[in-house]
Amino acid sequence: MKIELIEIAKRMKELRDILEIPAEEMAEYIGVSVEDVHLAEKGEKDLGITFLSKFAKKCDVDVTVLLQGKASRLSLYQVVRKNCGMEIERREGFKYSHLGYLLKGRNTEPMKVVAPYVAGNEEKEIAFSFHDGYELDYILRGKLKINIEGHVEILSEGDSILYQSNKKH
Repeated sequence: MKIELIEIAKRMKELRDILEIPAEEMAEYIGVSVEDVHLAEKGEKDLGITFLSKFAKKCDVDVTVLLQGKASRLSLYQVVRKNCGMEIERREGFKYSHLGYLLKGRNTEPMKVVAPYVAGNEEKEIAFSFHDGYELDYILRGKLKINIEGHVEILSEGDSILYQSNKKH
């Protein structure tokens, strides 16, 4: 199932308005500009799953409420069959599939991410990010160069790495 950015944007704006959370307060909580909050709520800027997760946390709802418009409902487990995760468009060329969107009360956002190979990127600087929690990368196919706080690793098929994602990576 493909989630449309404009639908998410409408839900964010409506939820923030209902809860009477000022854009300034939301921006400060998430760590972005007020303009970024307004652009996201208009569907004009996609700020990623970390932004959505923090926005949802501030509103005291599951991120699935923003993504699907309804709350997660399973409490014991969730099986996601091959190619049946909730598809989320985040970055151009990347394919994200949420693998736990129906399980309520979860403390993680398990994602399958397919990153495109772009010739020449091996020589370019890595774009860094950071967010709360932990990240587990498991390489199904190909290779991944990762830099965590200056520690560079090359991961190959079958390799995995678990790290604190509040560190520059």
